[in-house]
Amino acid sequence: MRSCYYLRRVGRVIAITNQKGGVGKTTTAINLAASLASNNLRILLVDSDPQGNSTSGLGIEKSQEAATLYNALVSGTPLEEAIRPTEFAGLDLLPADKNLVAANLDLVDLEDRDFRLRRAIEPVRSLYSHIIIDCPPALDLLTLNALVAADSVLIPIQCEFFALEGISQLMDTIDKIRDSFSHSLLIEGILLTMYDDRTNLTRQVADDLRDFFGDEVLKAVIPRSIRLGEAPSYGKPILHYDPRSRGAESYLQLAKELIANEHRNRQITKGAGQGTFGPSS
Repeated sequence: MRSCYYLRRVGRVIAITNQKGGVGKTTTAINLAASLASNNLRILLVDSDPQGNSTSGLGIEKSQEAATLYNALVSGTPLEEAIRPTEFAGLDLLPADKNLVAANLDLVDLEDRDFRLRRAIEPVRSLYSHIIIDCPPALDLLTLNALVAADSVLIPIQCEFFALEGISQLMDTIDKIRDSFSHSLLIEGILLTMYDDRTNLTRQVADDLRDFFGDEVLKAVIPRSIRLGEAPSYGKPILHYDPRSRGAESYLQLAKELIANEHRNRQITKGAGQGTFGPSS
């Protein structure tokens, strides 16, 4: 069964991560954030990948003068000074630029280096229903900060031969973070991406993942789609680039599934007589 969690009265922080690249992580971050915002929710997308693809994928120009996630992590710049509005209703962005490449080195000697993002986010959590963090495809200090800041982890995974091996390694990493930081980091879900049900391999890997992880594998599935690949070059989520496409429909289904899971878990928590507050920071 999917782990039950307390719902906080402030924004839920979801880290989107996979140590393997090319699995649709940034595509998922952009399009999940936009799809949640389309449900009349206020969403913050945090671009924690030095490549800055979530930033450019939302049509935000990178400027040397503007504050970014780097300034918040290293210099302690308040997030309110770095957050940028996007042209999409309800969706804000904490951008990244090339300076973020140096963050892993610059953070090493800083006090509480693993908690910098968590503490930066706290003053703005009440402004958003969800805060989505797009992590880099590596287990470095940026990813560690994201996982320590997050309430839960969403894991995009491509249905390929080594999928089960890669996700097992990620689960081991999550367990170590839980133990090392006494942090109740939960699994939001495992998301099948670039899904092509015409191939036997795709179907077999999907079946293996569902057999192994049960209902932690989300019902929503993201298809392999040319339109999904095109959208970032226009600085738009798929919902605004091609709202009638299968990709747009799939990410809307994902957003609705996560909202439904949160609502169900809220009812379970209330039924247990434990209120709606989350674990202490």
